[in-house]
Amino acid sequence: MIYTVTFNPSLDYIVSTDGFELNKTNRTTAEQMLVGGKGINVSVVLHNLGIESMALGFTAGFTGAQIEQESRTLGLRTDFIRVEQGFSRINVKLKDYDGTEINGMGPEIGAEHVKQFYQKLDGLKAGDLLVLAGSIPKCLPDSIYSEIMERLEKRGVWFVIDATRDLLVNVLKYRPFLIKPNHHELGEIFDVTLRTREEVIPYAKKLQEQGARNVLVSMAGQGAVLADENGGVHSLPAPAGRLVNAVGAGDSMVAGFLAGWMKRHDYGYAFGMGVAAGSASAFSELLATRQEVEQVLETVERSMKQ
Repeated sequence: MIYTVTFNPSLDYIVSTDGFELNKTNRTTAEQMLVGGKGINVSVVLHNLGIESMALGFTAGFTGAQIEQESRTLGLRTDFIRVEQGFSRINVKLKDYDGTEINGMGPEIGAEHVKQFYQKLDGLKAGDLLVLAGSIPKCLPDSIYSEIMERLEKRGVWFVIDATRDLLVNVLKYRPFLIKPNHHELGEIFDVTLRTREEVIPYAKKLQEQGARNVLVSMAGQGAVLADENGGVHSLPAPAGRLVNAVGAGDSMVAGFLAGWMKRHDYGYAFGMGVAAGSASAFSELLATRQEVEQVLETVERSMKQ
């Protein structure tokens, strides 16, 4: 069973405007309200690919209730912990200004809620996969990823980590099955600038030396690289297509990789599935469907044979 964790899920309010000006009233020309959060995104794409998971996390207030409702509508299995104080965050994203957004804070998660969360994790069994993705709310300690992995490492649980800098480096000693930095995040860890897939490879291997079993590096328009635990290095250019929405592409890559791995237990195939799923989401208004992933996978598999 795959479990995903989103400590601070959101409602993402994605808007377009006919120009945007400060100090003026700006009116939307198009808008969407979607469930957000890296772990939830992974669960959505896994579900679309026919792989069930359990989405864990914390919700609060009327926005939390909407997150839970929308997650059920998407077909997800969830086991969120309800928090009494505050409300789940709303993130406002300006679609026409890539990277321009205002993200909310989220609710106050107390010690009792964390205890309930750990009790849920104690139900995981050997061979289960736990996906820890995204930043940690200010109300929780930065060490919580490490604490979770220390608690579960002797149970035989496999870990998938999508996080940045110290949050990622500090958990490598627990031998995560998969980590997925992008090339900018990988460069920040080693204080270098990485522009090409060839430049990424030695630094991905350095993270393996520090404990990661498999290192999947996303590079947006440059494609992706996988250093697998068997010593293999896989490299693919980005499939051709029109970028529509980059939000969730990295999460989709994680989901595609896991779906591919569970289907064939072959790292080359899992890598191709990851690239296909990440690209399919980038080419779509929403997170990729199974049909969209399969269409891009045909292109990816041709590239892999060249």
